[in-house]
Amino acid sequence: MSSFKIAVLPGDGIGSDVTNESLKALSAVAAAIPTLHFQFDEFSVGAGEFLKRGNPLPEETFGQFPNYDAILLGAMGLPGVRWPDGKEMTPQIDLRERLDLYCGLRPIKTYHPNDTPLKSQRPIDFVLIRESTEGLFAARHGSADLNSDSATDSMRITRHASVRLFHSAFKLARTRRKKVTLIDKANVLPSMAYFRTIFNEIAKEYPDVETEANYVDAAALFLVRRPWDFDVMVTENMFGDILSDLAAGLVGGMGMAPSADLGDKYAVFQPSHGTAPDIAGKGIANPVAMILSAAMMLDWLPGDDAKRGGQILHRAVAEVLADPANRTPDVGGTMKTHDLGDKIAQAVRA
Repeated sequence: MSSFKIAVLPGDGIGSDVTNESLKALSAVAAAIPTLHFQFDEFSVGAGEFLKRGNPLPEETFGQFPNYDAILLGAMGLPGVRWPDGKEMTPQIDLRERLDLYCGLRPIKTYHPNDTPLKSQRPIDFVLIRESTEGLFAARHGSADLNSDSATDSMRITRHASVRLFHSAFKLARTRRKKVTLIDKANVLPSMAYFRTIFNEIAKEYPDVETEANYVDAAALFLVRRPWDFDVMVTENMFGDILSDLAAGLVGGMGMAPSADLGDKYAVFQPSHGTAPDIAGKGIANPVAMILSAAMMLDWLPGDDAKRGGQILHRAVAEVLADPANRTPDVGGTMKTHDLGDKIAQAVRA
């Protein structure tokens, strides 16, 4: 018997809409594998929680998370709910930093050629790995004088964070097509030259894995022109934030892009998209990214039951999406959120 406690954080906007479908899919997986059991406990975190209680990530809530095997997160933040300095509230980033979730996985995959804006039938299948605890995002804890003549942010790159990030990238590549591409700006920024030096050091420990390095601007071009050439891409926090959205656009948009933020002890699984408050509650949000994030959670959890569950859920999503008619409006379809979720759950049971 494999039993897991999952902390569920629906968050804001469409977070609840897509989270419900991922729980439906996970329940179908548990029904298909009698020895696999989940306990789902929901917590209120996000902009809505701030409006109710004055804190988007209450300490008493955060203190519960180490008691859980994984965290499943819908989406957080609302454009109109900001700190006095103008920044949005981002408790999801607080989670990454406080739980030391340094390895941000962003799988990018086409399930049907109709989903990509590129004029090609070639399948796209790569993983972007984003360092999630430092980089340019380290400057977010500072504040700016909004009436000043200037503002400065600093990029933080440490050897400790870079070494463990690169090891994660090479280990993942060994399970795929054995190629790692470093994305940096080493021709301009000293911090990126440092980043590349560490990458080259770690690469020597993986002689069986092919390596290359692209400047981030060139990588943006190559992603549009030849995304099928990439296997595992690894980069700094801000560069990864930007390129992962570009990459999602290659396979149908943010609603098709799952993600995971992994550490040595804890992990958070969430779709790459935001809260989309303009469509919240309308039943048209795309649940695929959230359901695939749940499948990534099963991949990460220990034991054969969870791994088998992940395989079943990945296969169910692929079977449903093989029919281009099974799409929500963001990908050119007409299906409702719950209808697409039902189809995937039915495929799991089948």
